Amino acid sequence: MKEQQTKNISKFLSLVLRHQPETIGITLDPNGWTDVQELLAKMNTRHYRITREQLQEVVDTNDKKRFAFNDDGTQIRASQGHSVEVSLGLPPATPPEYLYHGTVAKFLLSIRKDGLQKMSRQHLHLSRDRETAVNVGSRRGAPVILTIHTGQMHRDGFVFYLSDNGVWLTDSVPASYIQF
Repeated sequence: MKEQQTKNISKFLSLVLRHQPETIGITLDPNGWTDVQELLAKMNTRHYRITREQLQEVVDTNDKKRFAFNDDGTQIRASQGHSVEVSLGLPPATPPEYLYHGTVAKFLLSIRKDGLQKMSRQHLHLSRDRETAVNVGSRRGAPVILTIHTGQMHRDGFVFYLSDNGVWLTDSVPASYIQF
């Protein structure tokens, strides 16, 4: 499959598995899973012609591991980033002392005032390394990397989760825990 085709399918999967499953008439169970065969059938009748093997390729080659199959490969879900209500079933986890968040300069005034907020998503996403945060921040322009004192947040009672693809999740980060 061509790189651009893989990218387009990945973006479409992000839309339907994270935000708008109704776009193609699928439903997500309470944990975000949907049936692979139904997903393929709905995609093939409305938007993309894609085989099971091509879907596997998109999941396997996604550099951010945005999607995952269940153990027997019959269901698929987004690893995190949902704006629709799902429970990923992740247990609380102890974060490292510092995590990172990539953003752009135009948001810094708001972040200094209100901290980091999850906005329309279920969780705020934090990166384990600066390089990943740079990639995230670069999607909207010149990246600004914030260092988050997550160890202290955790000791202060904030809850963190680690998604299957290595993204750290929490509900918010007050400005007092952010190193600008």
